[in-house]
Amino acid sequence: MLLGNNGSGKSTLLRILGGLLTPQAGEWWIDAPVGFVFQNPDHQLVMPTVGTDVAFGLVDEHLPLADIRARVDDALAAINLLDLKRRPIYALSGGQKQRVAIAGAIARHCHVLLLDEPTALLDPDSQIDLVMRVRALVKERGLTALWVTHRLVELDYCDRAFLLQAGRVTDDGDPARLKAILQR
Repeated sequence: MLLGNNGSGKSTLLRILGGLLTPQAGEWWIDAPVGFVFQNPDHQLVMPTVGTDVAFGLVDEHLPLADIRARVDDALAAINLLDLKRRPIYALSGGQKQRVAIAGAIARHCHVLLLDEPTALLDPDSQIDLVMRVRALVKERGLTALWVTHRLVELDYCDRAFLLQAGRVTDDGDPARLKAILQR
């Protein structure tokens, strides 16, 4: 997880890692398909219904229709939205839209999942549910997830944390240790 004050560079770092921005200096590489989930899901949901939006990113993969349907159903089930497959995007809550954006990323079988404050629009119970679902995806599918958050409780569910200040990593390591520092 990436932590830091507003303006510390968390979202910018994610955008660089996702190939959406070019860094001013230094090097980076990710040798794997990347899924990106924006802080505001309205910036990436483009289709009229949940199912068609999750399928949207699969069009370029030239998969048979049956495979697309299977991937969409699998991704929606993984984040507990399969029952909303036919629902119009406009009828979703902000938190549901955020889950659809995550489903779209994992339907593409990405190996790296970059999440920019994915729980910002969720109630407390849904926040933990989503954290646990992403954690399960990491374990079951061998994904790497890099998650931006301001919620210290989410550190209880990650393996490593990084603290950014003014565009630089100023501390990293054990999430419990960083949580204790930040709670002071």
